[in-house]
Amino acid sequence: MENSATNTGHRAGFVNIVGNPNVGKSTLMNDLVGERVSIITSKAQTTRHRIMGIVNTPDYQIVFSDTPGVLAPKYKLQETMLSQSEGALTDADVLVYVTDVVESPEKNASFLAKVAKETVPVLLVINKIDLVHNQDELEKIVERWKGLLPNATIFPVSAKERFNTDNLLNTIVSLLPVHAPYFGKDALTDKPARFFVTEIIREKILLNYDKEIPYAVEVLVEKFEEKEHSIHIMAVIYVERDSQKGIIIGRGGEKLKKVGKEARLDIEQFFGKSVYLELFVKIEPDWRNRENKLRQFGYTE
Repeated sequence: MENSATNTGHRAGFVNIVGNPNVGKSTLMNDLVGERVSIITSKAQTTRHRIMGIVNTPDYQIVFSDTPGVLAPKYKLQETMLSQSEGALTDADVLVYVTDVVESPEKNASFLAKVAKETVPVLLVINKIDLVHNQDELEKIVERWKGLLPNATIFPVSAKERFNTDNLLNTIVSLLPVHAPYFGKDALTDKPARFFVTEIIREKILLNYDKEIPYAVEVLVEKFEEKEHSIHIMAVIYVERDSQKGIIIGRGGEKLKKVGKEARLDIEQFFGKSVYLELFVKIEPDWRNRENKLRQFGYTE
């Protein structure tokens, strides 16, 4: 199979997107993949798993990974997230480091130092340039980053406005090795359907609740029964304390109903089928620090 790929010049490779929380990594990947693969909210730390999104054309296959934002871990869950981001440095054909126009380049200097030592091509994406007032300001930002990552190719972009992302995609394709496809040509992601249901529900929780609540929550799909035109889903929202359970449910169950309705509409759009969604809330004390629970929720092997 590799020989035929070499003969036709088909390119395939792994492109890993890394960077600090909240710089727009998920927005960028969704723009490049063309589907809503990673959840996007304005809250930091929405991506907890490495998510693969796959771009297929007759000439190439790009396997994108969107990694958790790099941060100093406060509990075991964040330790596993950091190890996923650092793992992304070791298995890429192309590394895309995402920053934005307001982030200090000194933030997480130790991780940046590892990126600077990379032997694979590094593309530095400076996102959110729609927030910059003039060209001089942008040039100063670019110069600062050139000093930190001298071997990187720099792309000022606005993922939200889809500015310069086509140019970035074309460069990525040009850097891919000649190789046969790693996944089937109809694949969009390596994640199962249930995974996207949990991500959509978790996104609605991030949007509807404040402070610590969204970060103490995990979602597990216990039933995913798909028929030709409909899907029946039962999902459990796990929290760490009784008080959190009350907040999630809300007075008379109103908050949970709102989350359920918003999630159901998105899930229907994602799968193109009508959805019957049942949500339950259960308490799982201190799950973020318990190895067995992190394994159950898919964070560790």
